[in-house]
Amino acid sequence: MTDAETFLATARRVIDVEARALTTLSMSLDDSFAAAVTLILKAKGRVIVSGMGKSGHIGRKIAATLASTGTPAQYVHPAEASHGDLGMVIEDDVALVLSNSGETPELSDIVAHTRRFGIPLIGVAGKAGSTLLRQSDVAIHLPAAEEACGTGIVPTTSTTMTLALGDALALALMEHRRFTPDHFRAFHPGGKLGAKLMKVADLMHGEDALPLVPETLPMSEALLVMSQKGFGVVGVTDSDHKLVGIVTDGDLRRHMDGLLGFTAAEVMTKNPRTVDPDWIAEKAVGVMKDKKITCLFVVGQDGNGRATGILNIHDCLRAGVV
Repeated sequence: MTDAETFLATARRVIDVEARALTTLSMSLDDSFAAAVTLILKAKGRVIVSGMGKSGHIGRKIAATLASTGTPAQYVHPAEASHGDLGMVIEDDVALVLSNSGETPELSDIVAHTRRFGIPLIGVAGKAGSTLLRQSDVAIHLPAAEEACGTGIVPTTSTTMTLALGDALALALMEHRRFTPDHFRAFHPGGKLGAKLMKVADLMHGEDALPLVPETLPMSEALLVMSQKGFGVVGVTDSDHKLVGIVTDGDLRRHMDGLLGFTAAEVMTKNPRTVDPDWIAEKAVGVMKDKKITCLFVVGQDGNGRATGILNIHDCLRAGVV
């Protein structure tokens, strides 16, 4: 067997071991999981997540996932907690403490703090009857599963199960709270994810930038507006300022003979495709790509049919919306 084949065999063995453990975890979940979700929902404060070593690294990720999905959470290092950071943990909070053995000595102070001040404690451990689980208001026992290292020394399977359990808690809370993409975007304004969740209203041009002309305006003047605004189109409005049409380069070519003698209404394409300001911008980009156009007028759902903005595909692309 070559080195490459050996590496692949090891990788597949590790993943298979951990996948089986996750299936076992799924089947082992019981009322304690539901009780943990209920306890967190009742909390007026944050979820304080703590763990030592590898469990601490997993705890940081769980706290981050909770916080980004609508459940205020903070990671507190147990050693730092013993040197002043216990002041971060108050009576309105609920503690989520992680330990594979359930006997991690560094956790003793934070566990004692929750007991002293009546702070609800959710314990997650792999050893039934451990100190952590006995002290907890809600005890979640991780099922027995071999570590992927084969020696039982390196935390691998156990940390994977803890991480998956944290994700399950976060998403159960998120779904119960009806956490929407709009809420999610509020916590993820940056990067690719923020771009994917941007709304049309975030990118559209409005007010003075809008290329709008009345339907009675001669094309000689409408062309000036088209040129000045720089979008290559103008929207055409009726006497109630409702958007009734659009004049594009294609419309100009179709009416080239005697163009300046026409009004905007005589040249326009009626009932143009529009988008709502609350649409996710990515959806609007999809419409523009499908229709092979570069701009869409934005019309709200208030029923007056008036254009409040214009969305240009180039602005979307610059913002990372694809």
